[in-house]
Amino acid sequence: MSGVDGTSLAGVSGVVVRDAAADDVRAIVAMLVDDPLGATRESPDDLTPYHDALADIAGDPNQRVVVAVRDGEVIGTLQLTYMRGLGRRGATRAQIEAVRVRSDLRSAGLGSAMIRWAIEESRARGCTLVQLTSDASREGAHRFYERLGFTASHVGFKLSF
Repeated sequence: MSGVDGTSLAGVSGVVVRDAAADDVRAIVAMLVDDPLGATRESPDDLTPYHDALADIAGDPNQRVVVAVRDGEVIGTLQLTYMRGLGRRGATRAQIEAVRVRSDLRSAGLGSAMIRWAIEESRARGCTLVQLTSDASREGAHRFYERLGFTASHVGFKLSF
C-alpha cells in the first residue's frame, strides 16, 4: 500500500496517488455524480453510505480505493480489487472500477497514468490479469481502454436488486 503521503504518479507532474481517506469522500462522490450515469444513481446529500463503504474497503487487504492528488486537491480516483480464483491455475486477477477524473482535467493524461499505475500495482501484487468493466453506452471510454491495451474479450451481465 502507498503511504499516507502517496507515491508520485508517473507521467503527470505534481500528482501523487494514495489510499483514500474519509476526508476524500466528498470529492470522490462529486466525481461520481459528475457523470451522466452517476448523476442518476449517486446521492451526494448523504455521505454516510460512502463513508461506511470506504471503511469496509480500507479494512479489506484485497481492496483499495485510491485518489490522485495535486496541490492537496483530489483530482482522480479508482477502486482496485484483487481476486484469487481456481481458474488460470489459481491465479490472482485485479479488477479496476469507478475510474474518475475531475471533469476540468479530463483528456490531459491523468486517467491513462492512473490506469498504468493500477496495472503496475497489480503486477507487483502478483496478478496475472487486469480486468475492468465499462457501461455499454460509454463508447469513448471503450476507445480509451483499448488505447491502453485492453481488449473487449467478454460480454458482461448484471442483475440489480
